[in-house]
Amino acid sequence: MSPPHVLVLTGEADPHADHIRHLLAGRGARTTVFDNRDYLTRAHVELAYTARGLTRRLLHTESGTLDLDTLTALWWRRPTPPEAHPALTDPSVAAYAAQESVNLITDLWEHLPCRTVPARESVFRRAAHKPSQLMLAAELGFEIPETLIATQADALWDFHNRHDGHIVTKPMGKPWVGNLAGGHTVTRHCEFVSARDLAYAEALRFCPVIAQQYVPKRLELRVTVVGRRVFAAEIHSQESNRSRVDWRLYDIEVTPYGVHRLPDEVAQRCLAMTDRLGLDYGAFDLVLTPDGRYVFLEINPNGQWLWIEELTGLPISEALCDLLLEGA
Repeated sequence: MSPPHVLVLTGEADPHADHIRHLLAGRGARTTVFDNRDYLTRAHVELAYTARGLTRRLLHTESGTLDLDTLTALWWRRPTPPEAHPALTDPSVAAYAAQESVNLITDLWEHLPCRTVPARESVFRRAAHKPSQLMLAAELGFEIPETLIATQADALWDFHNRHDGHIVTKPMGKPWVGNLAGGHTVTRHCEFVSARDLAYAEALRFCPVIAQQYVPKRLELRVTVVGRRVFAAEIHSQESNRSRVDWRLYDIEVTPYGVHRLPDEVAQRCLAMTDRLGLDYGAFDLVLTPDGRYVFLEINPNGQWLWIEELTGLPISEALCDLLLEGA
């Protein structure tokens, strides 16, 4: 019998992928790493059909040929988009070729006959939409912050006044804008709305943001669901001024981390939410308030976990290996 074979889709310098590859090798499994960016430049795909349907589905790379129908699992980690071949010097032609490559490679990973973690790309892309997450979380019994998503200044001013100024904003999706003038990148996480921000509220007409009532915190929680297993870590973000509003500003030397005993009903809501979203994996951000309430903020369908595992000892990586090899 052939050993299990996992295809890992990711870009360069991914410690998470390197760690899982090492663990899978220790279990006797094969791993192949591929970045979508390499399609057309250092690899190519071969799909063949007869009148009766698909007959072969091959990925040719510099290291050999992979029969995609023999895979045990596909782990959609963090690949980068395909690039046009450098021989295409006309920008319009290069952009067209790159988009055609995206169309092919995206569809290819949607239909492989194996487990896909966290889910097929179309599924986890949809699961990442924050407005839908809030609606589903409330339906499943989570408490959520009072929230406003609008592109009118009057709406933000009214929301700010109703909550006595205790509101924060955060982006709808990606928290950074790169390739700005001078090569700069601007990053914005969750931040309090200041008087200066309100003075520029008319700029909402250019781009929506999420505004929420600020939730007081005793702890912040990172809850990682892997298959049917739930791993909860507590982040004492209030111990540091840097991380008080958003723990992703990290002050690890000051901020304690630990394993958290999550109430069963909260853990079941997390599992129910990943089920409804069609995910085998999800990283939840929750708040535990000073009066003991668990409040849902969001779920990242492809969030990082290695740092929290190293700080708490939670066996998240081993659980992910179990999931990738399940049924092999």
